[in-house]
Amino acid sequence: VSNLHYSNNCNSFQPTQMDSVIKALEEVLRSALPQGCITVGVYEAAKSLNVDPDNVVLCILATDDDDVKDVALQIHFTLIQAFCCENDINILRVNNTRRLAHILGGAGMHGSEQMDLHCILVTVSVNNNCTWD
Repeated sequence: VSNLHYSNNCNSFQPTQMDSVIKALEEVLRSALPQGCITVGVYEAAKSLNVDPDNVVLCILATDDDDVKDVALQIHFTLIQAFCCENDINILRVNNTRRLAHILGGAGMHGSEQMDLHCILVTVSVNNNCTWD
């Protein structure tokens, strides 16, 4: 849990509050995954946002140290953030894609190739299969 760090614009979270945020995010991801309420990947997320932004409740943008130098990824993040802001979609930035893969139970692996965990959307299903109690 301590390997996943979050950034927020105001940096106002205390360490105990951050632990609560981490636990809440892990719980949301673990319960959304079996319900099919997660979209993984920058391009897949962009398509989903374009088709049905009203059903997206959270956008997680994740980077590792190497990703800071990836100009194309940073441009995608800027566009996704702008779209999410215009559509009142909550955004959370994290800095450990490997930890996200672990939380998702190895969902970062697809066959022998690694999936793109830089953007994860948590959605509410159109047919209400996804519930957040």
